[in-house]
Amino acid sequence: MSQSGGHFLSSEGGSLAPILAILLIPMCAALGISVDYNAAVETRASMQNALDAATLSITTLPTSTSLADRQVKLQESFAANSGQGTAKLDSFVVAADGTASIDASASFAMPTNFMQIARVDTVQIGVKSAARKRPALVQTTFKIDLVSGHWDKTMTLYGTKFGETAVNPLMKITYDYNGFGDPKGYGTSTVYTVNGATETKVQEQECKTKTVKNFNRWGDWGLARAKLRAAAPVEM
Repeated sequence: MSQSGGHFLSSEGGSLAPILAILLIPMCAALGISVDYNAAVETRASMQNALDAATLSITTLPTSTSLADRQVKLQESFAANSGQGTAKLDSFVVAADGTASIDASASFAMPTNFMQIARVDTVQIGVKSAARKRPALVQTTFKIDLVSGHWDKTMTLYGTKFGETAVNPLMKITYDYNGFGDPKGYGTSTVYTVNGATETKVQEQECKTKTVKNFNRWGDWGLARAKLRAAAPVEM
């Protein structure tokens, strides 16, 4: 028995099976770590895209929207864009000129598959996003066409400027009937932009027509012609 043990210890021959069995555990662990790592990278990229989209989405909300409501919309948009975990609105600041600055973050404890062998059940993933949006000032052009009527009129457009609460006139359109007696009642239309007490004319359209003294002159002529035809003898 002692000779067999000594022969085993002094023998230079062997098998790869025991060595492979010993190395199999770290090889599987390394393979599992790479699989979980790739999954974490893909999850992080998806979360980043979702958070960026969610951050931009809350910039379109009215300036009067509360932070709590913005937080709700941020989470809803984050989840709708396939974001995993929880999105958080870290800060939302509106400057005096209306520029909005937003900072948001998201976190997710991603469950692992193979790394659980090493007693690592989850991997913490975190992303951040920031956005800065200036107020969009849109200049609108009004084109007045075919205004008619037999009396003068004025139309005023009211609105609230950004950052203000009072409603003030922003545009005024006037119409002055030319008094020429035409059936459609054409005249002059003028458009003004209003800024406080200052009115600036931006468009004027004048419809020129001739003075009409008798609206029925063509109708009376047609009626007289019809009477003449009725009185004419009929040829046989």
